[in-house]
Order: sequence, then C-alpha cells, then structure tokens
Amino acid sequence: MLKYATKQRKMLLSLLCQNADKPLSATDISAALAPEGISKSAVYRNLSALEKEGKVQRLTVGGSNKVYYRYTGAKECEKHLHLSCSVCGQTFHMDVPATNSLVNEVMNESDFKVDSANTVLYGVCKQCRK
Repeated sequence: MLKYATKQRKMLLSLLCQNADKPLSATDISAALAPEGISKSAVYRNLSALEKEGKVQRLTVGGSNKVYYRYTGAKECEKHLHLSCSVCGQTFHMDVPATNSLVNEVMNESDFKVDSANTVLYGVCKQCRK
C-alpha cells in the first residue's frame, strides 16, 4: 500500500531522526509537534504505520507500562548494533570492532543476516549504575 508523504509524517520522521538515540513516548512526540498543529491522533496513527513498516521500534523501559519509540531508519544506525539502558531508555551505538566480528561470525556460521539497525542489547548504562 502506498504511503503518502503527508506534512504530519514528514515532521514526525524529522523529529524521530533528530532524536534517533533517544526513546520518545507518544506524549513526548505529541508535545513537540503540537505547536505545528499536529494532533495526538495523527501522531499515534503515523507511529503505528511506521512501526508496521519497520521504521520505528516500540520499547518499554525498566518493566514499566510506558511505551517509547526509537527511529531505526537513521543512516548512522544501519551498521551499528545498539545498547539500550533498561533504566533510562537511552540508546547507544556499539562502535567496538568486536560487533563486526560477531555479525560476520553469525552470518558465516548460521547463514543468518543480522539486521543491525534493529538489533538491541539491553543492560544498564554507566550513568544509571552510579
């Protein structure tokens, strides 16, 4: 099904792209886009469509009921595995050489292609451990 590049969709994607490593709730997104005249229902509708398209990932933090969204379509995310803090929800790119070795090893041994942009390892970041 063809998706139209509506004003709401473009602005939502722009906001998500600018905050690619931050977990944003639908409420956060609605508040940021409200001054532009974008309704909460338009935000939810577009988030749902983007999730189905694989452009956003739905996350929960620390076992709470609150849902956050992370944009997975950013160019800088394509070649990185991600670390996500289960306390604060912050997401980080894994830039260590071992990640490339891991991804290549999985491909060679299992004939399985890893989707790096959507691969997230969960733990607790340095700030939250203090």
